[in-house]
Amino acid sequence: MSVKHAISRGLELGRSVFQLGLLKSAGRVAAKLRADRLRVGPSVRTVQPQAFLPSRYRYYRTSLKGLAAQLQSASFRRRFIGGSPRNRAVFLAFGLGVGLIEQQLEDDRKSAATCQEIQAVFSKRKFQTPLKPFTSGYKLEDYIIGNQIGKGSNAAVYEAAAQFAPPKDADSPAVQMREDEEESQRTPSLTCCSLRNFPMAIKMMWNFGAGSSSEAILKSMSQELVPAGPLALKKETEQVTLDGHFGVVPRRVSAHPNVIRVYRAFTADVPLLPGAQEEYPDVLPARLNPEGLGNNRTLFLVMKNYPCTLRQYLEVSAPNRKQGSLMVLQLLEGVDHLCRQGVAHRDLKSDNVLLEFDSDGCPRLVITDFGCCLAQSDSSLQLPFNSVWVSRGGNASLMAPEVATAVPGSGVVIDYSKADAWAVGAISYEIFGQQNPFYRKVGLESRNYQEKQLPRLPSSVPADVQLVVRLLLRRNPSKRPSARVAANMLHLSLWGRRALANQDSAGMKKLADWLLCQSALVLLKGCSGPRGNRVEAELQRSFLANLDLEDLRTAVGFLLYGREQRQACVLSV
Repeated sequence: MSVKHAISRGLELGRSVFQLGLLKSAGRVAAKLRADRLRVGPSVRTVQPQAFLPSRYRYYRTSLKGLAAQLQSASFRRRFIGGSPRNRAVFLAFGLGVGLIEQQLEDDRKSAATCQEIQAVFSKRKFQTPLKPFTSGYKLEDYIIGNQIGKGSNAAVYEAAAQFAPPKDADSPAVQMREDEEESQRTPSLTCCSLRNFPMAIKMMWNFGAGSSSEAILKSMSQELVPAGPLALKKETEQVTLDGHFGVVPRRVSAHPNVIRVYRAFTADVPLLPGAQEEYPDVLPARLNPEGLGNNRTLFLVMKNYPCTLRQYLEVSAPNRKQGSLMVLQLLEGVDHLCRQGVAHRDLKSDNVLLEFDSDGCPRLVITDFGCCLAQSDSSLQLPFNSVWVSRGGNASLMAPEVATAVPGSGVVIDYSKADAWAVGAISYEIFGQQNPFYRKVGLESRNYQEKQLPRLPSSVPADVQLVVRLLLRRNPSKRPSARVAANMLHLSLWGRRALANQDSAGMKKLADWLLCQSALVLLKGCSGPRGNRVEAELQRSFLANLDLEDLRTAVGFLLYGREQRQACVLSV
């Protein structure tokens, strides 16, 4: 072995030993401490740059150079004590390798501080609500109700307009889907007057067993209030204790461009709305239908009126590859926002995603229908599963494997922290024009499918997006990326390709420089007005507002791994 080879071997040995030992454990502790510090409650605090390692590990950082010097000194002493020249060279290089870690720690500290500073800047930028604020609207009589635009298993949705701000044409037709004559250009749309005259939607919950008192209704249906705004309930109603489905007060999530916003919530007598006798006669109270089983009063939710659901849109339109990538990314951003605030949706499907278009015609997705959500006060996203009577959630076809295979028993807990992200992976097939593999027509079941059974996405889908979908559908949640990591992968794939060039998972300096440039660019675009693609601008702001060094490092590692796999496949062919 040559001296050059021996020194090289020692350098690698020194780096690998300390990276696998010291840095791995230190990184985990640092990530946990940063997560506890940054993700507390719905409000975001300004984060001051701090050391990358916690205080208990700072000794190692400050003494690495001294340790390297001791090792080098010991190697010279060994020269006079004995030992082969080759072993002395390896030992000397080992000490040099330890000294190089100090520079890596400094780079990590700077990268972490950069992420925290950028996050602090963009966290202060609040999402603007799509509807103009209004101060009334706490009674059903305050609204003009049009035709029915949707119906689910526990509610009906009607188009509406504020009585205190009447529409220009009260006799305008209901919201309708319109298809163009040419098959290749089929896209869902709304008549302009329909949205202009009925900009709101009212969701009327079906009340079978909650009783007819406002207190009982709010307690029974409190999960629906998770996306409610601060003024959704009257102040006196807000004082009512809201016990969630699992015996705790449900959390309220802050506004986000990819999560529905409930502007008003109130109880009222069930009216005889258009289509009620034909569509849902059994849920009507006896005063409206002698054979009805419903109670006299129920909960009403006022929201923005969206043109269609994701399922309706995909039935008549096929988004291009970039739009499809942005749609998957929006779902991941919405799920990550919910997870950060301690909410698991548990019923994510294309029917529960609403859709509109931005100024450039790009679809904007909004997650809705929180009736099955888990919103406990401790934000753990873990549900004790000690009885068969505990609900796993809705939509059994899109339950993540760890949820579908859980067996009730003493001490059993279902972890929902990555369950919604798994559902996004399944919905991605629909976005890219294929059947959802977990619906009955395809035949896979989340309880027992094998990852190799998953159908391939079309070749037109970007390779990085295909990688994200495969990772999201991993059976083992510990090997599955979180919604945040998966979203970061798509962000880097869409806008950070140059930053990933010649990048390794340990060195983040080049990526940190790109983040600074990206932040400046997004801020300049924001100052110049709402130009360009608004969906892309919202996504970029969400990315920068949730920066975390460990999440970024994990995302980069997944992307590099996927590209290495693809290169290996090409070489093998």
